[in-house]
Amino acid sequence: MNIFARIAAALDGLLNDMVQAGELPAGLNRAAVTVEPPRDPAHGDMATNAAMVLAKPAGTNPRALAELIATRLRALPDVEAVEIAGPGFINLRLVRTCWEAELAAVHEAGENYGRSTMGEGVNVNIEYVSANPTGPMHMGHCRGAVVGDALASLLQFAGHQVTREYYINDAGGQVDVLARSVHLRYREALGEEVGEVPEGLYPGAYLVPVGHQLATHYGSRFVDAPENEWLALFRETAVAQMMDMIRADLALLGIHHDVFSSEAALQAAGKPEEAEQWLREHDLVYDGVLEAPKGETPEDWEPVELPLFRSTKFGDDQDRPIKKSNGSWTYFGADMAYHFQKAQTADQLIDIWGADHAGTVKRIQAAVAALTEGKVRFDVKLVQMVRLLRDGEPVKMSKRAGNFVTLADVVNEVGKDVVRFTMLTRKADAQMDFDFAKVVEASKDNPVFYVQYAHARIASLGRRVQETFPDGLPAVDSTLFGPEELDLVKQLATFPRVVEAAANAREPHRIAFYLYDLAASFHGWWNLGNDQPERRVIVAGDPALTAARLHLSAGIGQVIRNGLALMGVKALEEMN
Repeated sequence: MNIFARIAAALDGLLNDMVQAGELPAGLNRAAVTVEPPRDPAHGDMATNAAMVLAKPAGTNPRALAELIATRLRALPDVEAVEIAGPGFINLRLVRTCWEAELAAVHEAGENYGRSTMGEGVNVNIEYVSANPTGPMHMGHCRGAVVGDALASLLQFAGHQVTREYYINDAGGQVDVLARSVHLRYREALGEEVGEVPEGLYPGAYLVPVGHQLATHYGSRFVDAPENEWLALFRETAVAQMMDMIRADLALLGIHHDVFSSEAALQAAGKPEEAEQWLREHDLVYDGVLEAPKGETPEDWEPVELPLFRSTKFGDDQDRPIKKSNGSWTYFGADMAYHFQKAQTADQLIDIWGADHAGTVKRIQAAVAALTEGKVRFDVKLVQMVRLLRDGEPVKMSKRAGNFVTLADVVNEVGKDVVRFTMLTRKADAQMDFDFAKVVEASKDNPVFYVQYAHARIASLGRRVQETFPDGLPAVDSTLFGPEELDLVKQLATFPRVVEAAANAREPHRIAFYLYDLAASFHGWWNLGNDQPERRVIVAGDPALTAARLHLSAGIGQVIRNGLALMGVKALEEMN
C-alpha cells in the first residue's frame, strides 16, 4: 500500500471512530473524500477535504468538523503536524521516518513499485490502431497506436486484465479498391505497361510484391477474366499481405495485439443479425424513414424505410440506420455488432480513434449502452493527428507509400523509443508537431533526452563509485538526507498515485509528464554539486553521505525505469 493510500485508510478508520463516538452520523457517503498532495508544498505533505465534503450532510460547520478530525489525526503515529486552512481544508506533515520508509519501499518493490490492485477482477478490452488493411502503417496511425499500447500497459500495471485488440475493416468498399489496385500490379508483373495508376486506386509501390506473388502463382489466368472471378481471391490475398505488413510495422514500435478481429468474419458469422434481433426484442430498433438531409435537399433523395436504432434514447441527436436501402449493413450497423461481441467477454471497453471520427462517438456510445444495458463502461479516446516537420518545414511524402510518410521510415530514422516517448508528451486530443530535428536534440526542451539523460547519469554513478570507494560503502543512513533529498523522496512517493489517476482517467501521457518533472528535480539536485563539491552524490572522503545519496539516486532510477516501461521505452544506461 502506497503512503497516500495508507494515510487515507487511517483517515477512514478515524472517521469510523467518530461515528462510533457520535461525532458524525452513520451512513455518510465518503466517496469524494481525498488525501492528496497540496497544490503548494509549503502547506504540508498531504491535504484532505474530509471536513469540506462531510460537513453539510453531517449538518455541521466545515471548520468545526475539521477541528474534530484534526484532533484525531494528530494522534496518528505517522503524523507530525496538522493545520486547518481556509474554511476547513486539513493539511498534514508526516514524520521523517515515513519518507525514509517509502524510499526503502521503492527498493524493495523494484520494478513493481507503483503497481496497483485498483483494477483487480476487471476485464478491459482496448481496441487501437485498427487501420484499414490497404497499405503500410503511416504516421497518421502512429500516435493512436502508441497511446493505445501505453494505456494497455498502464491498465495492466494498475491491476486490470487487459485484451489488446485490432479490428480489421475487411468488409467495406476500400478492400475492393485494394483488390483492383493489386490486379493492376498483377498485370504489370506479367509484362503489361500499366502507366500511371488510375485515380481511385492505391498508387503505392508496396502493392508490387503482392502483384508479383499472384502472377507467379496464377500466371495469366486472371488477366482478362471478369472481375467477379478474381475480386474475392485478390481481396483475400491482398488483405492478408497488408496485415502481415501492418504487424511488422507495429512490431517496430514494440506493439503486439492479442486479438485480430475481422469485420468480414463478423458478418459471415451473422453477428449483426444477432445484435439487430436483440435490439428488436427490446424495442430499440424499428422500421422508419430518415428525415431529409438538412439544408437543400438533393434531387435524387427519396424517403426510404430502413431499420433504425433508437440512439436518441441514449443521448444521440438522431436515430441511426443499421442497414442501407440495398439490405447491406451500414458501417454503424456492423460496428455496433462488433462492440456487442466484445462486450460478451469484457467489463469495460476502450476504443482509440482518430479525431476525424469524433462525429460517430455518440452513436456508438448509445449502441454500447443499449446492448449492454448500461453495465459495461465504454470510453472513446480521440487522438489528434501529428504534423511531421524537419527543422520547422513540413516533411515530404514517401514515394514508396504513394501519398504519406510511413511509420517504418520514421522509426528507422529516430528510433522506437524516441517515437513512443514523443507521442506521449502531450494529451492525446491536443495537436502535436513531430520535428525530426527536435526529437533527437540534446536539450532540456526535449523531454525524451531529458528523462533518458537523468537515468544515464544515475547509471554512471555505479561505475564511478567503485573508483572512489574501492573498499565499498557502509550501510545506508537516511538520516543524513537534507531537505532537498527529502523533497525528492516525496516526489517519488507520488508515483503510485499518478499511476492510479492516469489509469482511471485513461491518460497515459500523465506518466510522461511525471517523469519529466522527476527528471527536472533530479537534474536540479545533481547540478547543486557543480559549484559545491560537498553537494555531489559521490563525496570523496564521506562514504556514509555517498551511500545515502547513492541509495536515493538508485530509487529515482528505479522509478524512471518503471515509468518508461509503462510507456514501452527502454531506459538508457549511457547517452551516445
